[in-house]
Amino acid sequence: MRILAIGDIHGCLTAFDTLLAAVKPQPNDNIITLGDYVDRGPDSKGVIDRLIALHNTGQLTALRGNHELMMLHAYAHREKKSRWRSCGGDATLASYSKSGKGGKLADVPNRHWNFLKNICVDCCETKTHFFVHANAYPDLPLAAQPDYMLFWEKFGNPLPHFSGKIMVCGHTSQKSGVPLNVGHAVCIDTRVYGKGWLTCLDVTSGKVWQANQAGSVRTAWIDEFASDLIKFPSRFR
Repeated sequence: MRILAIGDIHGCLTAFDTLLAAVKPQPNDNIITLGDYVDRGPDSKGVIDRLIALHNTGQLTALRGNHELMMLHAYAHREKKSRWRSCGGDATLASYSKSGKGGKLADVPNRHWNFLKNICVDCCETKTHFFVHANAYPDLPLAAQPDYMLFWEKFGNPLPHFSGKIMVCGHTSQKSGVPLNVGHAVCIDTRVYGKGWLTCLDVTSGKVWQANQAGSVRTAWIDEFASDLIKFPSRFR
């Protein structure tokens, strides 16, 4: 069984589909998506549809990101809608509109609200790794982490977690297009919406797959990305 972590998708369905085709998930694989499925990219609706289909296979554990929280808050508190729209929500609403322009919260189907509110989770863990959208305090168990850390705190220079487990997260977009690996923590938001890449990490083997909106794919190994040498590894396969 592989444990496959996928970084922030941000409405980039072409990259997501290309990545899945390259990774070729098997029936016993566990796919963990790290949140931020909506906003900024062109097809948030299509991304959520794809995630729901994956969840129905029993393979997917989907985390919430801060952009899902903003979307849910906009639905529950209409005075927060303008803030969400300014953070990429306009692109999300347009993906639900039949014309591809404008769009409104009422266009979002109930199954999508159910997915964001009731199926997505805040965090998860295995025997060797834990998965959050943004970050975690090193001295607190996952169940005690405040929302600010889980959803909003930047990666920075995190300390090792007291559990000894490796943290895998997204949220802090790497403009270089490559993961930021500091050994005890790795950030795999590689800015797919900004002409970067969408990253999948097999946390057991360390294999990395990346795909972009142009349909290109490349692979590497997570140990090729050192914290003191943030650049493309010497060779992508």
